[in-house]
Amino acid sequence: MSENLRFQVVEEAFKKKAIDVPTPKERPSEYFGKYVFTRQKMYKYLPADVYEKLIDVIDNGARLDRSIADAVAEGMKQWAIEHGVTHYTHWFQPLTEGTAEKHDAFVEHDGKGGMVENFSGKLLVQQEPDASSFPNGGIRNTFEARGYSAWDPTSPVFIIDDTLCIPTIFISYTGEALDYKAPLLRALHAVDRAATDVCQLFYDNVTKVTCNLGWEQEYFLVDEGLYSARPDLMLTGRTLMGHESAKNQQMDDHYFGTIPDRVQAFMKDLEIQALELAIPCKTRHNEVAPNQFELAPIYEECNLAVDHNMLLMSLMKRVARKHGFRILLHEKPFDGINGSGKHNNWSLCADNGVLLHAPGKTPEENLRFVTFIVETLMAVYRHNGLLKASIMSATNAHRLGGNEAPPAIISSFLGQQLNEVLDHIEQSDKDDLFNIKGKQGMEIDIPQIPDLIIDNTDRNRTSPFAFTGNRFEFRAIGSEANCASAMITLNAAMAEALVSFKQRVDALISKGESKVSAIIDVLREDIKTCKPIRFDGNGYSEEWVEEARRRGLDVERSCPVVFERYLDEDSIRMFESAKVMSRKELEARNEVKWETYVKRVQIEARVLGDLSMNHIIPVATHYQSQLIRNVQAMKSVFTADKAERLSTRNLKLIEEIAERTERIETYVDELVECRRIANRIEDIHQRAIAYHDEVNPKMDAIRKEIDNLELIVEDGLWTLPKYREMLFIR
Repeated sequence: MSENLRFQVVEEAFKKKAIDVPTPKERPSEYFGKYVFTRQKMYKYLPADVYEKLIDVIDNGARLDRSIADAVAEGMKQWAIEHGVTHYTHWFQPLTEGTAEKHDAFVEHDGKGGMVENFSGKLLVQQEPDASSFPNGGIRNTFEARGYSAWDPTSPVFIIDDTLCIPTIFISYTGEALDYKAPLLRALHAVDRAATDVCQLFYDNVTKVTCNLGWEQEYFLVDEGLYSARPDLMLTGRTLMGHESAKNQQMDDHYFGTIPDRVQAFMKDLEIQALELAIPCKTRHNEVAPNQFELAPIYEECNLAVDHNMLLMSLMKRVARKHGFRILLHEKPFDGINGSGKHNNWSLCADNGVLLHAPGKTPEENLRFVTFIVETLMAVYRHNGLLKASIMSATNAHRLGGNEAPPAIISSFLGQQLNEVLDHIEQSDKDDLFNIKGKQGMEIDIPQIPDLIIDNTDRNRTSPFAFTGNRFEFRAIGSEANCASAMITLNAAMAEALVSFKQRVDALISKGESKVSAIIDVLREDIKTCKPIRFDGNGYSEEWVEEARRRGLDVERSCPVVFERYLDEDSIRMFESAKVMSRKELEARNEVKWETYVKRVQIEARVLGDLSMNHIIPVATHYQSQLIRNVQAMKSVFTADKAERLSTRNLKLIEEIAERTERIETYVDELVECRRIANRIEDIHQRAIAYHDEVNPKMDAIRKEIDNLELIVEDGLWTLPKYREMLFIR
């Protein structure tokens, strides 16, 4: 880049105006789901008997009758062709954190030398992508390419451009899951069965429990021209160097502030297209950091919510480019300001309309409420390290524990009122907790839980897993992550806790104890057991790290080491007992996680080394040469004493630049050698640890020198757009 090109790029970015986005003539409710094969469209395009069978599959988990597949495919094809669709694809979520698709046309030979539009039930239900070309952790060899994608009827098909997208699971030829959706569906089935069994202790009319998810998607926007002038952003998703702007977020003036016109136009366009795909966008606002924003939907069933979040992230990237932006979903694209997360609001709801994590109006209802709260805490306590592993990544590791996001220790915030309720149950004698009132039934002495408990429960922003009145908010998920990873682990752990609870209650009842007495006995035991996971204090404090260690909580922060929790015997037993993932699948996924970590850090190290040697050092030494010429010129103009006095500052800068560039060159050489040594390690787990322990610190050292050089070198010579230029959209 020439010395003037950076300024040209910045100037062009500041000149850009908002693109006018036409407003649809209809109200949002009228075009919501326009490009989704909704139930209304199923009813219109499918025969009545086929429609009824398909709805039974979607609502009740009935096995898909292959005999109706052709009729369903024909109805889908007819609807799609009316919207100009020419292709279809099985849309799935491999272990790449993204989505995958292979497009095929609706065409076959007609036997008469022509073509005919065709889409059969066989093509709808199952396809055969190459399983060896996706991350699989060794489950498939390169020469064993066969894998299957299979239609998930519970997530409706949708149209993108000219393609009918069919949500599917992705499994290997031998049946192991190679994606996120298959184990998520298994986990949701496990928690449904376990929660339904527990619900029947309180209600006779519950036959199904659904997991709800409401994600909050945080993201950064940066002008496309500035993005293109930063190779580190383009290749890694984050800035590997850059001194913080004198003004960033310290004035708190961006949070909930007026949305810039260009961003407002982007948001409007995004929401229209999202609503047409039935993604129920609800909230938009400025986030804490400059150029940081948030979008949140109305809560949905978990599987559908995960699909919608993956679809939205893809849609955001397309719409952003139309408006001259690039979306940054990396958890920490800019050093020194807040990173981005994706809070997952999670709850369970019974098919009788009861939200299981919400308090009720009677003592019996509140006993149910306490039961599901306590068993959630048991799940989080037993598997706190595993839950951390489910949200850990090379990118999210930059955000967790940075005094801006939840710490790298999983704990749960309940609030004073709910803590008092649990303490009361734990500390009171059981005989004092309830008594028989004849025909009036049982009176349970649990402190009255007001209807306004939602408002009486504050939100501790330092808590990774906070109760917020009628749900838990899992706040530690990273912004670019697939929500399914956390939801698989949380729902499987919850299923295990509920199964254990029900078994112990049933055992006491079989010994002649009353149902309520048995429930309270088990609850009191579990309240004592999971007490270490409850923490309402400052999760950022160093004191909490030591306290958490004393409580037996997992305080590990090394990403590759945290991943080990997936292979703990307790974790494997939990996943296998819930029939969510096998030992083989878990081992394979960990291989993928370690390999992905290595590749991420390896790419960053290569990019940083290249920029250091080909951008930073040449610019710094060029400026150093200018300073040297200036010192030499002073000697020819002034007396020796005066020239020496006037050149003092320049001489100091010349020396500092020389020292810093020398250190950068040394660190880059050491970085290359560290990578070379790490790459010789055959075991991918140990290689990932080497990259974390040896390569990352070298990168930090290089960045420190570069960021200091940025403050020294003349602004007109610096080739890379600076934070102050990238972080403030006009």
